[in-house]
Amino acid sequence: MIHPRAESADWAFDSVFYHVYPLGLLGAPARNDFGAAPVERLATLTGWLGHIRRLGCNALYLGPLFESTAHGYDTADYWHLDRRLGTDETLRRFVVAAHEAGVRVVLDGVFNHVGRDFWAFRDVLANGEGSAYRDWFAGLRFDGRSPYGDPFAYEGWHGHYDLVKLNLANPAVREHLFGAVESWIRDFDIDGLRLDAADVVDLDFQRALAALCRDLRPDFWLVGEVVHGDYRRWANPQTLDSVTNYEAYKGLYSSLVDRNYFEIAHTLNRQFGPGGMYAGLPLYNFVDNHDQDRVASRLGGTRLLYPLYLLLFTMPGVPSIYYGSEWGLLGKRAHGDDSPVRPAIDLAAGPSLGPEPALAGAIGKLATVSAGSVALRRGSYRQLHVASEQFAFVRELDGEAVIVLLNASEREVDLAVPAPRDGEWHDMLNGGTVRAAGGQLHAAVPAGWGRVLRAGQPAGPT
Repeated sequence: MIHPRAESADWAFDSVFYHVYPLGLLGAPARNDFGAAPVERLATLTGWLGHIRRLGCNALYLGPLFESTAHGYDTADYWHLDRRLGTDETLRRFVVAAHEAGVRVVLDGVFNHVGRDFWAFRDVLANGEGSAYRDWFAGLRFDGRSPYGDPFAYEGWHGHYDLVKLNLANPAVREHLFGAVESWIRDFDIDGLRLDAADVVDLDFQRALAALCRDLRPDFWLVGEVVHGDYRRWANPQTLDSVTNYEAYKGLYSSLVDRNYFEIAHTLNRQFGPGGMYAGLPLYNFVDNHDQDRVASRLGGTRLLYPLYLLLFTMPGVPSIYYGSEWGLLGKRAHGDDSPVRPAIDLAAGPSLGPEPALAGAIGKLATVSAGSVALRRGSYRQLHVASEQFAFVRELDGEAVIVLLNASEREVDLAVPAPRDGEWHDMLNGGTVRAAGGQLHAAVPAGWGRVLRAGQPAGPT
């Protein structure tokens, strides 16, 4: 199924993302040999599309793909696929295959900085003050030396001088980057971009980029990597469509570890409750990613993965699954080394690599439940109950009401919560019905799991 073009990026509300770090998953060498012939590792990812769809995912966020020195965020050439992953034609074929499978493709846009092998920086290294590109880099001056011993100084990202900060106010830099983005859209037919380090990327640059992308494709989706701050500064009609929901990220797992659902309840009320700051904004929700420890390693056991993903799929926002975590894959960063959370995985062996192979089936079921409820994907949010290991809320839209009951304890519990209407409530997740009367709903909630109850008659996917 090929997704039709739309008039806006509203499709994100109805999406479940699968997140892949390609250089890791596909076993690329840690450093690029720029003289080597391309190796079509990206073609292997085509074989993952069936698995991605079975999980219920209909969008794919691919980490950095373009020619780089090492990890992909140290770009050497914005215009061509990294030779460790193949050729430009490899990427074209993959996007076609993804679209035919019903999967949209969002790429990493790394515009804040480049690597020291970036062609314009190499020109500065060769020609010094005589380089035509000396004004392409932030803070570049010739009255000092860099930590690499260069006869000039420059700004690095967060003190990392292998990541050279670009001068995004320079019209020539913008022309080069915007030209590359236009080529990605026209030549590869991508559906969106995730802006790396968006919280430190010039907002005027982001607005200009957004205007360019939406002029080329009105349904192009832009999500920014933002950790702290008021997300509306970046996500608004003039700039980006969404940002990474780091504010909720910690609470999603630490509420379970600490037996303290009050933490994530406070965050969700602040973000999406009545009068919430981000009501109606499709924030990008996740429980782990390529920069963080695998969530299974944070929980101290795999039992809590089930209520964790249940909440991820029923809270407001756009859920994302990081590759391998659907099997409870373990992994912790060590002394700044990200490779333990970015491993190579053979799809056939994948379920045997994590301690919870059945989790993938549960995630697929949760995605089906979400696909069947417009209230879960787009509805309002209101808390009904919170305790140390139990949590309940209601999502409502256009006459549809869905109550979510979560139980993180090791025993079944009976919950009584306010119900917005009396009558039968159908369990979309487990089957069966519950009756509400007098404005109250009483339900037994399984240990380490939950219930997703919809008022009235069951309905198919919408």
